Amino acid sequence: MLQIGDQFDHFQILGHIAQGGMSDVYKAYDLLSSKEVVLKIPDKMSIGDPAQFERFQRELEVMETLRHPSIQLGLGSGRYNSTPYLVTELVIGKSMRDFVQSAAPVPPDQAVQLIRKIADGIAHCHDHGIIHRDLKPENILITDEGQPIILDFGLALTKKSYRVTYANLSSTAGTPDYMAPEQIEGQRGDQRTDLYAVGIMFFELLTGRVPFSGDNTMVVMSQHLHAVIPRLDREQPNITPQLAAVVMRCLERDPKDRYSDLHAFIHDLDNLNDVDISILEKSRTPKALSLWERFPLLKPVGIAVFILLALIILAVILQSVRPK
Repeated sequence: MLQIGDQFDHFQILGHIAQGGMSDVYKAYDLLSSKEVVLKIPDKMSIGDPAQFERFQRELEVMETLRHPSIQLGLGSGRYNSTPYLVTELVIGKSMRDFVQSAAPVPPDQAVQLIRKIADGIAHCHDHGIIHRDLKPENILITDEGQPIILDFGLALTKKSYRVTYANLSSTAGTPDYMAPEQIEGQRGDQRTDLYAVGIMFFELLTGRVPFSGDNTMVVMSQHLHAVIPRLDREQPNITPQLAAVVMRCLERDPKDRYSDLHAFIHDLDNLNDVDISILEKSRTPKALSLWERFPLLKPVGIAVFILLALIILAVILQSVRPK
């Protein structure tokens, strides 16, 4: 890890901001531009891991493509002593996670305003063929002026992306509280996957909690797949049926039942009085669970028992046909 005062290429390290699963993030002074910036450098372990390194390269590609007020500005990239690095603008603000913990539940008008800005930034990503796939409050900063800034495109899906397998699924493939059902089932996801995460954050801003929670990751994932989505207008008296219907449509289990894209979602945010609320009357009975879904440990046990019985039967058959 670099220390304060160290020089990395034409950057002088001013401090360590964060350490992720694959890189270190520093506040640095650019000796060429005389500006303070953010410097992201992959750690040695990630450089040796093709999947992790591909994730870093993907973020380099994305950050050099996007230009939007709601997206952290990529200033460039380079390579120093065979180590690639990414340079971004330095955003002064606090994590949306901190904002939620201190301010939620947020008044509906304020929540709509914030989510609309986030949605506009994600729509810009989608218009450029980029799916974020890891949207959550930890990956959004909010400036003192109330402008959200979307960060961390390490899991982004681009037109050039290919599937990679990560060794540590829980830390790299998304956060269960914000993962869409199709992500949990192993699909790559599309625009509607990001929309689902936006819907979860919208729900959290309005209520101060996520819609699904549990004692462990598997419980939360199961709820995303099978549980009933709460009706916000029945839980919060200041939430209109129209706003509840917008959130509900974002969180539909089947992607085909969600908004087709972020632009359609933004249109409804801008025209809440005209939103169709019939979705609120849709049957919300939980999906019937199979025996394997009710008791997930039974499946591997059942397979093991089946194999054991098959081996026993095979042994008996071989014993019976053995020459006497």
